[in-house]
Amino acid sequence: MTGAARSDDDALVDGAAADLLALPPARFTAARAERAAAAAGPVGRRIAKLRKPTVAAWAVNLLVRDGRLGEAVELSRALQEAQDDLDAAELARLGKQRRQLVAALARRAGELAAEAGTPLSAAMAESVEKTVNAAVVDPEVAAAVLTGRLVSPIDLATLDAGGLGDAVAGSVPQGVAASPPRDDLAARRARKAAERAVREAERAHADAARESAAADRRLATARERADRARERVEGLRADLARAEADAADADAVVGQRESEHKEAAAAARVAQRAVERAETARAEGTDA
Repeated sequence: MTGAARSDDDALVDGAAADLLALPPARFTAARAERAAAAAGPVGRRIAKLRKPTVAAWAVNLLVRDGRLGEAVELSRALQEAQDDLDAAELARLGKQRRQLVAALARRAGELAAEAGTPLSAAMAESVEKTVNAAVVDPEVAAAVLTGRLVSPIDLATLDAGGLGDAVAGSVPQGVAASPPRDDLAARRARKAAERAVREAERAHADAARESAAADRRLATARERADRARERVEGLRADLARAEADAADADAVVGQRESEHKEAAAAARVAQRAVERAETARAEGTDA
């Protein structure tokens, strides 16, 4: 706790107030008188002046003793950090979480009050919820609420300067739940930045892995097409070799047939000359 240190008398009064304000309101007055008489002196007189809590404030004090407001205070600090960072996404997430937490804590306070024999009306429950919400939103309110010495509920909409002194019995804490030191805040910001970097690296890795898998599929497809093309080339080469062999055979046949054709032509010419000589001889014999 920062600020001026409490005196021993302050500590005694604060301890008595915390005990008395956790009692059902119907028992408060008698218990206060007994505690004041037991303390006597200045402390006793101060205890005797402690104000009776409203039922809503008492229910919040029960919630503090139940240990459920620690999470609310942590959320308050996270909200402050998100506000300092101007992190809109984080603010939206924490805002939703805050509303859920406040509603849950208010319900728990109602359960505790009912178990203690004083159920809360709808108006009281609303006051409890406003007080818890104020503690979550405002670190100074959180410090006051966490004393467990509320005598009246707190509504940020109507809270005036110095209003916490009227709402808390005994000494009012200063800065107990204030925002963390800048060095601590800077460290958490660095941690958040590192976490974001890890998430971004993981997303980049996932994207790269998907692209690598796609590249593997494209490579496999290309290799398959190349294999089929090579098979076609080999087949065409075999066809070409057979065609070339057939062409060579055909050329040989053509050469042979050309030789036969020349021989036949020569024989025909010889026969033609023989015919011509025979006809000449026959013509000469007829003339004789």
